Amino acid sequence: MAHHIDEAWLREAYRRTRKDGAPGVDGRTGAAYGEELEANLSSLLERAKSGAYRAPPVRGTSIPKGDGSERRALGIPTFEDKVLQRAVAMVLEAVYEPEFHEGSYGFRRDARRTRRCRRSGGR
Repeated sequence: MAHHIDEAWLREAYRRTRKDGAPGVDGRTGAAYGEELEANLSSLLERAKSGAYRAPPVRGTSIPKGDGSERRALGIPTFEDKVLQRAVAMVLEAVYEPEFHEGSYGFRRDARRTRRCRRSGGR
């Protein structure tokens, strides 16, 4: 899969990754990552392709669930890990999306919009 990912692909993955999310264990925000974007993407690509990349630990936290009387565990990856995850997801979507049956929705991108469109007669 690594042969499908280059710096332009990572740049697009960066563009699609939310920049306002909570930072991971390294404390780096999307904005901070973007300040040295080309150097960061070049380093990430080299580590990913060489096999040296290791996903850092996920920062654990909890958020209120339902009425607030219970809490739900939540793991927050680093921003760089989110970018690489997005890049891999983009490759997998390009490879497997054509293989899905028309009636299969699952966790596919735009599945809700597709269902709504079909229910409303194509609008």
